[in-house]
Amino acid sequence: MNNNFLNDIDKGLSNTPKYLLSKYFYDKKGDALFVDIMNMPEYYLTRAEFDIFKNQTQNIIEGLQLKKDTFFELIELGAGDGTKTKELLKVLDTEKYNFNYIPIDISQNALDQLKESVNTELPHVKTTTKQGDYFEVLGSLKQSNHPKVILFLGSNIGNLSDALAKDFLTKLSDSLKSNDKVLLGLDLIKSKNIVLPAYNDSQGITKRFNLNLLDRINNEFGADFDTDLFIHQPEYTEEEGIARSYLVSTISQNVTIKSLNKTFHFVEGERIHTETSRKYNDTILNSYLENTSLKIMDKLIDSKQYFADYILDKK
Repeated sequence: MNNNFLNDIDKGLSNTPKYLLSKYFYDKKGDALFVDIMNMPEYYLTRAEFDIFKNQTQNIIEGLQLKKDTFFELIELGAGDGTKTKELLKVLDTEKYNFNYIPIDISQNALDQLKESVNTELPHVKTTTKQGDYFEVLGSLKQSNHPKVILFLGSNIGNLSDALAKDFLTKLSDSLKSNDKVLLGLDLIKSKNIVLPAYNDSQGITKRFNLNLLDRINNEFGADFDTDLFIHQPEYTEEEGIARSYLVSTISQNVTIKSLNKTFHFVEGERIHTETSRKYNDTILNSYLENTSLKIMDKLIDSKQYFADYILDKK
């Protein structure tokens, strides 16, 4: 039993307002649904960042100051299926850079699939997967004296509150040595008509992804959520620059979770906050970096100016 998950469910559903942590979206079904989300027409984020990795690969290599005669560790946090990263790996492999690719993810299933696909497509790329918490794994890698390049793509940091994102970057900075680099992918602030459909697509994939969190709690902890009695509700305003997703109870109801031996009451219209997705500009990122040793060195933007990959240097 995943006690951390169970404790977080108890804490979140006991809170006012209720919440569930987005990191628990990713069981086997959640992984597959997220791949579907990345491929849907409304979800511009993956295509925009892929555009950068596909068409500005040399700019990435130059911005990260990678050298063929210096071995380095290419460490990816929350690697997922690695579609974008493989564009960089292909060039590094072809041009004979000397490195070890180390994807880190909370999902062992995602890591297993990624390693298999990299081994098949790029058999000369040395790949060492690490399952677990980012900072525990980074801590274990700290003894290495090799230069490190950290990839944190997909605007995944946007799932954190501003306070937690600042804390995350402070911890990341503390985990690195001088001259180590970070490539941080951030979704830029843009209009509602572009952003909101990415979280509320016409095929209902994002709805199924959100509701799968309740299915997962049912399956793993003997809960009796009726997903037909909850609706998916995303919100976004350009002024705030934060997309949020909720699950909303359509009736007054009780939900029991056997593993907790506990029942939670929902009033009609009560919401469970499941995901935050902040959008960014230079000002917001610089405010995050104030108390770190990380500095912006370069910024690569896709052709539609939807997304930016920032290159940060540890001073």
